[in-house]
Amino acid sequence: MIIGIPKEIKNNENRVGCTPAGVKELTKNGHQVYVQHTAGDGSGFPDDQYVAAGATILPTIEDVYAKAEMIIKVKEPIEPEYALIRKGQIVFTYFHFACDLPLTEAMIKSGAVCIAYETVRGRSGNLPLLIPMSEVAGRMSVQEGARFLEKPMGGRGLLLGGVPGIKPAKVVVLGAGVVGRSAALMAAGLNADVVITDINLDTLRHCSEVMPKNVRSLYSSQHNIEEELPTADLIIGSVLIPGAKAPHLITRDMLKLLKPGSVIVDVAIDQGGCFETSHPTTHSEPVYTVDGIIHYCVANIPGAVPFTSTLALTNATLPYAIRIANMGWKEACKADKGLAEGVNVVDGKITFKAVAEAFDMEYTPLAL
Repeated sequence: MIIGIPKEIKNNENRVGCTPAGVKELTKNGHQVYVQHTAGDGSGFPDDQYVAAGATILPTIEDVYAKAEMIIKVKEPIEPEYALIRKGQIVFTYFHFACDLPLTEAMIKSGAVCIAYETVRGRSGNLPLLIPMSEVAGRMSVQEGARFLEKPMGGRGLLLGGVPGIKPAKVVVLGAGVVGRSAALMAAGLNADVVITDINLDTLRHCSEVMPKNVRSLYSSQHNIEEELPTADLIIGSVLIPGAKAPHLITRDMLKLLKPGSVIVDVAIDQGGCFETSHPTTHSEPVYTVDGIIHYCVANIPGAVPFTSTLALTNATLPYAIRIANMGWKEACKADKGLAEGVNVVDGKITFKAVAEAFDMEYTPLAL
């Protein structure tokens, strides 16, 4: 198969779809790989490393899309890429369709095969291609939240972990999935007072058993969240419904319960966000303020640490990419039902139910 790796063009997205080591594995399997010039520079992988791995460098993004049967990238295509995607072409990336109608309509129109990292299922029912970036985003949510709690950044002027004789900041984590657990562990490691919430009692029991003593678990309900807000300094939203729009757990009215200068970090923003007042931001302009509360809503948080993120992402996606390239997407999906769940749009049809429901569009099961 002919595989293309374009340079990401989303704002401050420095990750790349595959490392040189991953390219080497693809070429060992007999596939031709084309990499756009400087695609890996932001992650610390210059062109010569891709050439040594067996890739061919092409000068423009248009050249890569024109040659490739399968595109491997990191973030969803944005408007300048829509016209480059053609009928039958496989696009293997994060899509997050349910919160992006223009993208969904563009991919339907393209006739491409859109396989979304975020809805591929592992044998245990987990989301193996979402996990590595969720781990990065969870850790970074605390790192960035702590930064914007600093007074020069507009925050309350708090040190997250406090010092002897001074109480640490309080961190409330909404959602105890991979992002939430990663955030809670990072915050706990910095000596913050941490509360982690979820609606799954088994998950909360597990958190109570394995988390450090400065992490408390709490059942997630509007009442319980409202009770925590007046004493919270940093809130991290990490709720995920795979492939669907995230629910709003904090409304605008609830912001008045928070202290001015508090920070909320919406890690669910690429699925629509779990705070009513959230809208996507970028690494160049990461925050805005609503009713005195700092909102950090960067939609590609792991893009700030691209060397780490690209390595972690390739480790997860490469086995699937090789399987698709070796077998073709149809046979690969027949052999792996979890991979089949990653197929969101095919030949102008929506094949993932949550995406169809998000926009009240027709759903066509992949088997049809």
